[in-house]
Amino acid sequence: MKQLIDLYKRHYSCEPKDVEELPGQGSNRKYFRLWGDDGSHVIGVIGTSRDENHAFIYLSRHFAKRQLPVPHIIAVSDDETRYLQTDLGTISLYDAIRGGREAGGRYNLHEQELLKKAIRELPNVQIRGARGLDWSNCYPQPEFDMDSVLFDLNYFKYCFLKATELDFHELKLEANFRMLARDLTSEPTESFLYRDFQARNIMVDKDGNPYFIDFQGGRKGPYYYDVASFLWQASAHYSFKLRRELVYEYYQSLSHYTEVPSVRHFAGRLALFVLFRTLQVLGAYGFRGYFERKKHFLDSIPPAIQNLRDILKMDPKIFPYPYLMDVLRRLTELPQFTVIDEPAISRADGLKTAVNDIYKGNPLDGPATFSKYDGKGPLVVHVYSFSYRKGIPEDKSGNGGGYVFDCRSTHNPGRYEPYKKLTGLDEPVIRFLEDDGEIIEFLKPVYQLADHHVERYIQRGFTSLMFCFGCTGGQHRSVYSAQHLAEHINRKYGIEVEITHREQGIHQILPAKAK
Repeated sequence: MKQLIDLYKRHYSCEPKDVEELPGQGSNRKYFRLWGDDGSHVIGVIGTSRDENHAFIYLSRHFAKRQLPVPHIIAVSDDETRYLQTDLGTISLYDAIRGGREAGGRYNLHEQELLKKAIRELPNVQIRGARGLDWSNCYPQPEFDMDSVLFDLNYFKYCFLKATELDFHELKLEANFRMLARDLTSEPTESFLYRDFQARNIMVDKDGNPYFIDFQGGRKGPYYYDVASFLWQASAHYSFKLRRELVYEYYQSLSHYTEVPSVRHFAGRLALFVLFRTLQVLGAYGFRGYFERKKHFLDSIPPAIQNLRDILKMDPKIFPYPYLMDVLRRLTELPQFTVIDEPAISRADGLKTAVNDIYKGNPLDGPATFSKYDGKGPLVVHVYSFSYRKGIPEDKSGNGGGYVFDCRSTHNPGRYEPYKKLTGLDEPVIRFLEDDGEIIEFLKPVYQLADHHVERYIQRGFTSLMFCFGCTGGQHRSVYSAQHLAEHINRKYGIEVEITHREQGIHQILPAKAK
């Protein structure tokens, strides 16, 4: 500590007003925030590994020349065991998206935008950051290669796989490991592999712009690795939809910095790195959890196993490693990794819950509350035709009405003399409307909407649903539409449908079909 203060004094010609030690970052280095009399502050770092410190100092200075969003080095001790860097604040991306993570992966729009900003900036560091970089300064090795891949795969084997006591043929597994390592390193690359690209190593300013820290483990390597590391972090609980959107954001951003492979090639290569990264983190979780008995890492194993299950659902042609994939499949089926879904039988607030809950809610929300309208069925659908000049039909069920569709945008047969005294139930009018075709296109989305609504009301056991079709006179287009929708619903779902052509004084019941 004294030597760090001396470094501060040597640079600023005064002692810091206050020194605050910051929480550990998972390495042997110690971090401090040093305050000046004028309220300014910098970060001081003390590291036990000169090589690791040298890598960070070199990379930070190199990236600063490229005008990348990283901390700037202010002062360095002669032996490079201590240095000062600019302070990027106290809010990491990990902190900023805490709400969505703790809600089981339901990230709001602001949190999603922060993630997109971070992933869009990654190619800037990977591609522009690699230009002119002297890879010999990287720590602990200059390049992602076969040896480093095999080291991580064997780390998984010895620290996780063997600890589960799963039976496997070691030589067959080793052969597949080598095949995977060959494929991961087969693509030539000139990009900077961040290595530890995760939300904890990204700081955000007041505008949500990302700044990158802790890149001292970076090296020359394929850019797929960092995407897999960031988006398949088990504890983040990113949904499939959000993950796909973030991959798209990255791919589009990457295209601004370098020539990108085809989408098919990119997706296939990324899948290999997702598999590799998943095995890599399981190895780390196994060592820190099974051997060091650290609870956080033990708790991280189930979501990582779920990531592995998701990988196993992908097209097997992507992973031409049959023995490895068989071992992983058997691994996910071990009793200690069994997924047990136990639905809650009551709510914490004591409210009555629905007997038949058709919605798949987030487990954090618990079961849905009981509705007095559930389970009263059977459903009866009421369909009306009417004239807008005489007003919309009254809802007699007490539910507040339902859908009202305006047919007046379609071609009106009532404008032609042959049809003036006919209705939408008469063959000449039906032929006119269907030959013209506008009413057919008009009803297509109506059918889709009605089908979804009827199905949901049947599931919940509701008793009444109302559809109304209006036109100028309530005679042609509205009558045709109401009659055809009613017959469609009765034919498809076999439920009772009441039809009322109000202006024609016609009331008809299509009875429910026997089940």
